[in-house]
Amino acid sequence: MEVSMSIEEVMNQISELKQRDGEQLRKKQIKKSYPELMKNALYHFPNWEAAIETTGEHSSGS
Repeated sequence: MEVSMSIEEVMNQISELKQRDGEQLRKKQIKKSYPELMKNALYHFPNWEAAIETTGEHSSGS
């Protein structure tokens, strides 16, 4: 699978969406609105939930 985003870019975009929307990011919503983000997240992480959890841990640890 070819990806267009690094793991850092995926995490940054998830973090931005979470801050902007102020709500939990639903897989179905992201898949529809941001298919490229979903594809890249699933390349770098085992599942969407892991991508969100890792992003949250990363941003709170900084």
